[in-house]
Amino acid sequence: MRAGDVGLVAIGRNEGERLVRCLESVRGVVAHVVYVDSSSTDGSRERARELGAEVVDLDMSRPFTAARARNEGFERLLQLAPDLRYVQFVDGDCEVVEGWVGRARARLEADPGLGVVCGRRRERHPEASIWNRIIDVEWDTPVGEALACGGDALMRTEAFREVGGFDPTVIAGEEPELCVRLRQRGWRIERIDAEMTLHDAAMTHPRQWWLRAVRAGHAFAEGAAMHGAPPERHWVRETRRVVLWGAVVPAVAVGGAIPTLGLSLGLLAAYPAQAARIYRHVRARGRDRVDSAAYAAAVTVGRLAEAQGALRFHRARLRGRKNRLIEYK
Repeated sequence: MRAGDVGLVAIGRNEGERLVRCLESVRGVVAHVVYVDSSSTDGSRERARELGAEVVDLDMSRPFTAARARNEGFERLLQLAPDLRYVQFVDGDCEVVEGWVGRARARLEADPGLGVVCGRRRERHPEASIWNRIIDVEWDTPVGEALACGGDALMRTEAFREVGGFDPTVIAGEEPELCVRLRQRGWRIERIDAEMTLHDAAMTHPRQWWLRAVRAGHAFAEGAAMHGAPPERHWVRETRRVVLWGAVVPAVAVGGAIPTLGLSLGLLAAYPAQAARIYRHVRARGRDRVDSAAYAAAVTVGRLAEAQGALRFHRARLRGRKNRLIEYK
């Protein structure tokens, strides 16, 4: 059934058949579809038009961010239909699950205090690589009231406009940053127990995973710099954890090896202990041993990459600069 008061904004670049699946999944489901393209060379814009989407060509002479792309898509959406009450944001490598828009819309209709509703994003091909499986575990988050959503979510246009949309300068973690401002204005975010989207990470190489973790560390540091003051304390704890385990402990353990006759290397034993704790936590959520072990190892080792991202943010900040997008695909 088509929701006449719901529009959709998809963003992407060279997504190929993934974009086709994305747009086909919402045909006849929402009133209007806007696709924002960032200089694709694979015919994505033409395919999107064939599927009935309004296409926005993003100006790539300005630094790209997903936040800016979503904002421009939203603006075009409201030019097409100023009275839309809800907007579904989705990445071009995701397919919207049948029935999701109706369920999410019904939840927003039932609770006027909700500004955002999101659900369960799953990896389309977790069996394709260990990196895909790790991502699928990461997205298995609790339902109920939440602090933030991800890139796929149904939002109330009133709430989105009230806070001025995404911050276009944020290169990663733009959705949680938006949610901070929404919550400050009294809106709530909720994750419901429903399948929302299928994501195609196509992650096959450890370098992709490493860069993704670098981007996460950058997001933590930038988020803490923007909203780390009380009472929000946005991502302050996460940033401190990244710096501690990704930089301080390794530096002390290795740097102190000679003066302590190797005793400082005993600090490295804390990493297997950390991995074991994460493993038990994931197992308690019902995941099998392989997924739990892979996720625990990735998170533990990933602190090093996250620290790299956090340090990259602070180095640029001290120089009065903004980093460009950290891409892993």
